Amino acid sequence: MNLEEYAAKQHVLAPAGVPIPKGMVCSTPEQAYQAVAGIGPSVVKAQVPTGKRGKSGGIKMADTPDEGADAARGIIGMSIAGNRVERVLIEQRCPIERELYAAVLVDVVSRAPLVLFSTEGGMDIEEVAERTPDAIRRHIVDVSKGFAKADATALLKGLDLGSSSDAVADVLVKLYEVFRSRDAELVEINPLALLKGGDVVALDCKFSLDDASAMRQPDLAKVASPPKLTALEERAAVHGLKFIQLDGNVGLLANGAGLTMTTMDVIDHFGGRPANFLEIGGEAYTKAEVALDIVLSNPGVKSLVVNFCGAFARTDVMADGVVKAWETLKPKVPVFFSIHGTGEDEAVKLVRERLGIEPYDLMEDAVKAAVEAAQ
Repeated sequence: MNLEEYAAKQHVLAPAGVPIPKGMVCSTPEQAYQAVAGIGPSVVKAQVPTGKRGKSGGIKMADTPDEGADAARGIIGMSIAGNRVERVLIEQRCPIERELYAAVLVDVVSRAPLVLFSTEGGMDIEEVAERTPDAIRRHIVDVSKGFAKADATALLKGLDLGSSSDAVADVLVKLYEVFRSRDAELVEINPLALLKGGDVVALDCKFSLDDASAMRQPDLAKVASPPKLTALEERAAVHGLKFIQLDGNVGLLANGAGLTMTTMDVIDHFGGRPANFLEIGGEAYTKAEVALDIVLSNPGVKSLVVNFCGAFARTDVMADGVVKAWETLKPKVPVFFSIHGTGEDEAVKLVRERLGIEPYDLMEDAVKAAVEAAQ
C-alpha cells in the first residue's frame, strides 16, 4: 500500500518528529487560493501514489493566491501514470541550500533493513546509482541492535554537512524508527533539504506499507491509496484469487505463493517473461475454471505452465480441477505440466489419459518448453 505525499508527511513523518513544511491539502482551485493566501509563496503538488510528478507537469510554483488557484485548476483532473489527480498539496516554499536523499528499505540480498543516504538529492536515486554509485552510502541494520545516533553519525562522516550534520543524523534515526514501527517496505525522503538558515526539512516523502500489516496499522491503511487493478485483477479479486497481471507471454498456474514465484524466476532464467502471478493452493483449486480463464484472458499469453508440488495438498485433486477446467474452456494455447508430491502418480495418469498430455519429470524442462513455445 502506497501513501500519497501529504498522507506520508502528516501521518508518518510529522508524528515521528521529522520536520515538514507548512502545508494544506486542497481539492478545488478556491481552496488552493485560500491556502496560498495563508501560507505565502508556495509549491502546488499533485497528490498521486507515484513519482515523476514534476516531469508530468504535476508540480507548479505559486507566488500569489491567483497563481495558486490557476495551478490547482491545471493540475486537478490531470492523469499521471494512469492516476487521476483529485487533490493538490499547497506547501510553503523553502529557501533551499542543499538537497539530500535519505531512505530505509528492505535489502533483498542481506534480508535486512538498509539505510541509504546521498548528498545528491532531488533526482532519481537510480540515476545517481548508475552515474556515481560512490555518492550513495549504505548501512545494513542488524535488527537485534537497531540503528542508533552513532550509526547515523558514522554514515555521514566526511560529507561536509557542517552544522546540519547532527540534525541530518537525527532524521536518519527517526526514519529507521518509522520504518520499523510502521511496518514499512520503503520510507524515502527526496529531497531532504538543508535550508539557508540551517534547518533540515523533508520536502517530499514516499511511504509503502507492507500489505500484510494493514491490520496492525489501521490509520495508515485508511489513508493509503487503493491499489490500481487491471480488469482481470479486479475479476480475480471478486473470486478471492491472488492474481497479478504482468506483461509477459508465459501464463502460470501453481500451488502456493513460493512455488509460483520460483516458477516465475525459472521462466525468466530461460529467457521467457511471466504473464502473471496466480497461485491456486488451499481452497483456490476449487476455482480452477475461473482461474484458468483469467490467466488465458490475458492477450499476451502464448503458452501455459502448470506446476504442482504437493505435501499436505494432493496434486491429483488439484490436477482434477485444472483438467475439468481445460475440458470446459477448450483453450488453444499449448500447456506444459510438472507434477510432484502427494498424489503424483494419480495426477500424472489423470493428465495423460484425459488431456493426452505427458507431464514433465523436471519442472525446468516444462518451463523451458513453455518458453520456447511462446516465442
